Amino acid sequence: MIKLLLTGLWVCVITLGAVYASVQINKPAPPVDPATKKKEMEELVRGESITIPVISNGAISGYFLGRVSFMMDKEKIKGLKLPMTELTTDELFTLLIGNKMVDLSKPGAFDLEKFRSNIKDSLNKKLGDGLVAEVLVEQLDYLSKEDIRNNASRGNKNPNPGQKIVEGVKIEEAPKSSGH
Repeated sequence: MIKLLLTGLWVCVITLGAVYASVQINKPAPPVDPATKKKEMEELVRGESITIPVISNGAISGYFLGRVSFMMDKEKIKGLKLPMTELTTDELFTLLIGNKMVDLSKPGAFDLEKFRSNIKDSLNKKLGDGLVAEVLVEQLDYLSKEDIRNNASRGNKNPNPGQKIVEGVKIEEAPKSSGH
């Protein structure tokens, strides 16, 4: 009689285990948000702070202060052995000095989306299509020579921050990966 009860208990445990396992195996995968998946495939490449002189009439009239970072495709960036920070800085110098994208006589006319698009297109053309997914402008300001002199004469107390061209995005410090 005890053998019969233990055999029945054994069959019940095996049946419950099999049902549980089949439910777990056939459980539908959670829906994947395309935006989340896209973000997982991208890596933040921090840009360095740059100071670009503005030359007018053969003399320096002021400086652009900027920092631009990039969201880049993780898979494509793995194979690159290029110094990303230096390449992106060079491209920013070219766009801000060579193409005169910022007209200081019309500060309200600056087109941030066009600026981002030009940087993205130019870097993708230079480094490979689809490498740069997004351009993040953290800072873009203009400081005239007069502002710099005034700040220095006050001993840098209450310095004039200059003309803010773009109200930048805040980027949290992410852990570094793969040495780029």
